[in-house]
Amino acid sequence: MLFFTLSVFLSAFLLFQVQPMIAKFILPWFGGTPAVWSTVMLFFQALLTGGYAYAYWLIERVRSARQGIVHLVLVGLSLVVLLVLGASGSPPILPGADWKPQGTAFPVWDIFKILTVAVGLPYFVLSTNAPLMQAWFSRIFPGRSPYRLYALSNFGSLLALVSYPILFEPWLTLRIQGWAWSGAYLLFGLLAGYGSYRLMRRRLPAQTPRVDTGTTTAAERPSVGLRILWILLSACASTLLLAVTSQISQEVAVIPFLWVLPLTIYLLTFILTFSSERWYVRPLYSLLLLVCSVMVVWALFHPAAKFVSLIAIYCAFLFVSCMVCNGELVALKPAPAYLTSFYLMSSLGGAIGGVFVNLVAPYIFRGYWELLVGLAGCWVLLAILSFSRKTDFLPRKLQFGYRATIGGLAVVAIIFSFYYVSGAFSDVRFAGRNFYGILRVKELNANDPEWRAYNMIHGIIQHGIQFEAAEQRGLPTTYYTEESGVGLAILNYPHEGRGLRVGVLGLGTGTLAAFGQPGDAYRFYEINPAVIGLAEGDGGYFSFLADSKAAITVAPGDARLSLENELKSDQPQNFDILVLDTFSSDSIPVHLVTKDAFALYLEHLQPEGILAAHITNQHLDLQPVLWQLANCYSLSRVVIENKGDGVRSFTSVWMLLARDPKLLEIPAIAQAATSMEGYTTSILLWTDDYSNLFQILK
Repeated sequence: MLFFTLSVFLSAFLLFQVQPMIAKFILPWFGGTPAVWSTVMLFFQALLTGGYAYAYWLIERVRSARQGIVHLVLVGLSLVVLLVLGASGSPPILPGADWKPQGTAFPVWDIFKILTVAVGLPYFVLSTNAPLMQAWFSRIFPGRSPYRLYALSNFGSLLALVSYPILFEPWLTLRIQGWAWSGAYLLFGLLAGYGSYRLMRRRLPAQTPRVDTGTTTAAERPSVGLRILWILLSACASTLLLAVTSQISQEVAVIPFLWVLPLTIYLLTFILTFSSERWYVRPLYSLLLLVCSVMVVWALFHPAAKFVSLIAIYCAFLFVSCMVCNGELVALKPAPAYLTSFYLMSSLGGAIGGVFVNLVAPYIFRGYWELLVGLAGCWVLLAILSFSRKTDFLPRKLQFGYRATIGGLAVVAIIFSFYYVSGAFSDVRFAGRNFYGILRVKELNANDPEWRAYNMIHGIIQHGIQFEAAEQRGLPTTYYTEESGVGLAILNYPHEGRGLRVGVLGLGTGTLAAFGQPGDAYRFYEINPAVIGLAEGDGGYFSFLADSKAAITVAPGDARLSLENELKSDQPQNFDILVLDTFSSDSIPVHLVTKDAFALYLEHLQPEGILAAHITNQHLDLQPVLWQLANCYSLSRVVIENKGDGVRSFTSVWMLLARDPKLLEIPAIAQAATSMEGYTTSILLWTDDYSNLFQILK
């Protein structure tokens, strides 16, 4: 029994420890967008399904005497691959720099390719372990339920997720994490190999005895309809998991903590429901689902509410809805003889949910509407099961009323979803969705010709406004007006009659091009093709780039990768001013505010240049991060806050940094600067190998 316990726990721990680690490692290669995590989860869900399919094939199609031999070969192959990759001196599961992508228009397949090479085989072996151990356990110990091992597996997964942002991420670099995980996998491989060897020497019965476990389907062969329900319940829970993760991370930050929190809740529901059926009581959770659904509707109509409240609402809804899906799934679980089929169908459902969110929804939806699909789907499945199976804990005379109520609420959920989707973009002139998020263009002041304008919105954050009237059209707006930190830097930079060279990381509407003068050169770096199209005039909404008097160039792709490639090609840009303004909704990509990134910026910045960092943020205090970076490179710095007028200009906070302190002592800049005398911070310097966004949440 000890062998099964250790094997199942260790494999589950490693399965979920590697996910946030490898996702954080490759996140900078794809612009730091929240969709990277969803894509990583889809890859691992697909690989998990493959592992369960292998376990099903091994148990159902391979003779018991040969099962240990086949699995021993697979485990041994994974160990050989790990040792060969580790011979280079780098952690074998962390891909090398030569795997960085060149194109980023739709990087899903690039992410899949990188993950396959880096962790594909070890993860596949780990994913096979839980169903195999449970199947072998039920044959060695007939009459004893193996489902507690499933609960133990989920506990190991939960512990891995909780420990990562609390213990591993804050204290260990990614390199050390990679070596530690590889060492633990080596231990698991030896343990799994030992178990396979023991199995080779032991004769097992050809098939697990079909013992009644107390479920309604214990002694029956699962029907096609029942298998479909397994898939649908799992797909609904998976859809809700990914939808909630996107919802809370796109407006805060792309950090492991906000990845791990929903996944932790998701796994917790597995632990509770599979450890005992007493945890799920259908009438109680029906009521809770109603309350949480109402709270989600409120959150959808109040997206600017405090992010802590929004996270609490979405996480509460995720817990209740997944308890419903998994509670109903447990009530339909089969006898141990069919558990590999059960796990395969459940895993297939999870993968289907991932495919829907990552590959289907971006093409058929203009908004993040998969959350509403999951909500309505949960109510529909609950209604189907309420009509098809008796609801415990309800008197017979209340059964019909309960079913009618749940059926009615399912209809309401469907109608509301259609209503919300049909009206979500009714006032929008343009809406598009791709890997990098949702982009909209709204018309402002439609009845006032003097102040009529178009507004670009990414998520819930406004990324630029341009007025339509000829006399207003060339004015810089929002966070980039003449009184803003970046505006003061451009207007007062002492370039002594020569053209000004300005680099801008993040395009938006191209507002900063409005400052361009003849002889100036402005180079914008932008990863989102849709943003580039709008800024260059698609739809006729924005013309800052076309109208600028400066020479304008746009470099598509991740800004940091583009700057690195320019240096490799011996093309330092020698910017006078380099502007850091790269936002994904309200979440700044971490890889652009690290020691390594700043070293790159300084190589492209001429010695008397200014680095202007836009640190306006609803949820993150970026000032201490920039402060430590300035200390690292001995840069002078000032902070400039501008309250704005709410019409043409918005509240903005900029930090200006320079090697030469005289550049920041120019009267116009010095007078607008906020005193930082006595300011200190205790946070550690951020590098590519270490960052901790959790500590700067407001």
